[in-house]
Amino acid sequence: MIRAGIIGATGYTGVELLRLLLAHPKVELAVITSRGNAGEPLESLFPNLRGQGTLVFQAPDVAVLADCDVVFFATPHGVAHAMAGELLARGTRVIDLSADFRLQDPVLWGRWYGQPHGAPDLLPEAVYGLPELNREPIAQARLIAVPGCYPTAITLGFLPLVEQGLVDLHRLVADAKSGVSGAGRKAQMGSLLCEASENFKAYGVPGHRHLPEILQTLSMVAGQSPGLTFVPHLLPMIRGILATLYATLNRSDVDLQDVYEQRYAQAPFVDVMPPGSHPETRGVRGTNVCRLAVHRPGDGDTVVVLAAIDNLVKGASGQAVQNMNLMLGFPETLGLDTIAVLP
Repeated sequence: MIRAGIIGATGYTGVELLRLLLAHPKVELAVITSRGNAGEPLESLFPNLRGQGTLVFQAPDVAVLADCDVVFFATPHGVAHAMAGELLARGTRVIDLSADFRLQDPVLWGRWYGQPHGAPDLLPEAVYGLPELNREPIAQARLIAVPGCYPTAITLGFLPLVEQGLVDLHRLVADAKSGVSGAGRKAQMGSLLCEASENFKAYGVPGHRHLPEILQTLSMVAGQSPGLTFVPHLLPMIRGILATLYATLNRSDVDLQDVYEQRYAQAPFVDVMPPGSHPETRGVRGTNVCRLAVHRPGDGDTVVVLAAIDNLVKGASGQAVQNMNLMLGFPETLGLDTIAVLP
């Protein structure tokens, strides 16, 4: 058994981590922290976890957390900067679900997140935790930057096309929709029931924080900078992301279905659906699966890729556990073989 800790275990990604790690056969969840809820038992915040042990929230203490084999940060940006270095120095591996180590350029990070990067010295060893792209580096890593939810769906959708140079890199479009839980558990006007229910809107059209993350990954894969128009939308539902991706083909003699099936044949959490399929968010609710479908309307030069994920699982906490499994030498799917909940 390995000992795990969660810093910031009171948000939506935090409770997903709790749910997954408490059921993981190789994990002893040893420490859960919250500055605002220190001293409160687990079930007082999350009644769905009643009967799952006697864990009590405590204030974060590096000395206590360093006794863990791995520590997860489920915190706002900037928090992991202050603590990750000391944990790594004490031999504890770090898996960060925030944006703190996703961008390799600290100046670019500061521009998008409105503050100086707090730990630029750690960026060279931070591994971007998209297993379908970085499986081997993840297995050797001490510090993992878990991808954002939109970047996970969009990157997995575009990846086979970009890797093989099948599309015009300067004409990529990502039209993506997310449930309200993607905004976090904090109280804010746009997340109120009366504001989000029976409504559908775009946001972040001039620029979204996940854009440079997506561009960084696609640039690395393509060997050049792509042009991407990314428009996120807010859906009146709790969980899920559906990304509709558009690209212009460079060639017409390619079997796109075969390209996707071959690319993800060894990816246990990417499900390439049969031709003509339309993945739905409810089909992946509560699972670590990214479900993809590829279309070529009218056999023209436009390819349309549909990508559906649960933003809290494959888009956050499930992917973090997938990274932990690879990092610690466990089977990649251990503790993540859940079935979607319907209705």
